[in-house]
Amino acid sequence: MDNSSERRRERRLRYNWPIWFAEDFDEILSQGQMADISSSAAAFTCRVDSSCPYLGQEITARFSVPRYGPGDCFDMANFTRTGCICRVDHVKNFTRRVAVQFAEPLPFKPGEQAGSEADVEQALDVLTI
Repeated sequence: MDNSSERRRERRLRYNWPIWFAEDFDEILSQGQMADISSSAAAFTCRVDSSCPYLGQEITARFSVPRYGPGDCFDMANFTRTGCICRVDHVKNFTRRVAVQFAEPLPFKPGEQAGSEADVEQALDVLTI
């Protein structure tokens, strides 16, 4: 398979975990499901309703990211980031996949942590809710 069209600068961490978001964080938060994340962006799915973000909208999101340590241990690192919606894809009639570019990157690269991809996937199987 030819990956010459790949534009990503770093490997993504794929995992399913809640993400909370809103245009104004003082308002009611909406929930989505994290799909993948890098240090500078994330993709998540959400229901199609009045709270579903639109292209170009600025949102604030609160989410957790697995942070792996030596051996099989990991902790969940909690973050709040503002960002701009850079893509909205139709998934199903009532679901959209939303990509948000963070205004400030995370302090580490979630998809490039120590350990093999198989180790990360096995650990994440436990996290899937």
